[in-house]
Amino acid sequence: MRVRFGFLILVLGLAVTVGGCATPPTADIEAAKTAITNAGTAGAGEYAAASFTAAQDAQAALDAELKAQEGKSFKSFDKAKALAVAAKAAGEKATTDAAAGKEKAKADATLAIADAKTALTEAQALLDKAPKGKGSAADIAAMKTDLTTAATTISEAKAALGNVKYLDAKVKAESAKNAATTVKTAVEAAMAAKKK
Repeated sequence: MRVRFGFLILVLGLAVTVGGCATPPTADIEAAKTAITNAGTAGAGEYAAASFTAAQDAQAALDAELKAQEGKSFKSFDKAKALAVAAKAAGEKATTDAAAGKEKAKADATLAIADAKTALTEAQALLDKAPKGKGSAADIAAMKTDLTTAATTISEAKAALGNVKYLDAKVKAESAKNAATTVKTAVEAAMAAKKK
């Protein structure tokens, strides 16, 4: 019985020693944090929102595991190491996805600006031919103001594109296109009504 008790003490002593020596996988944790920070810097929050959220969730799982280990007498960081590796991979994926999303957003914004310019040119040409008559002067003046505002908005879209704010550039360009299209539609309706 004394031999068994002594053996048990020895095993417990080894467990305490091994458990007490367990240290967090610092390099893996730092690599994960860096990967996720890099993703944020690359614009993943704007251009790869789903991937960035997944990376942040992976970081949160890692943080929760590290916190759980803090309160334990016998620490084990095997799970934390696996979570850190997963968080790093998620951060790197978010960075890659952000680059692809940014390129797509740039192309979309460029196309939206071109479409807005075309719509503005067409609306201006039609407005010059708008039927003029009693009571139409105020309407034509208002539409000219709308087109001037649309032209300003297109300029703002171009500036946003130049400042790498692709999503903002696209929104502005679409707004300008909608304003120009509204004027074009109104003038076409007035022309059609005059023909009747």
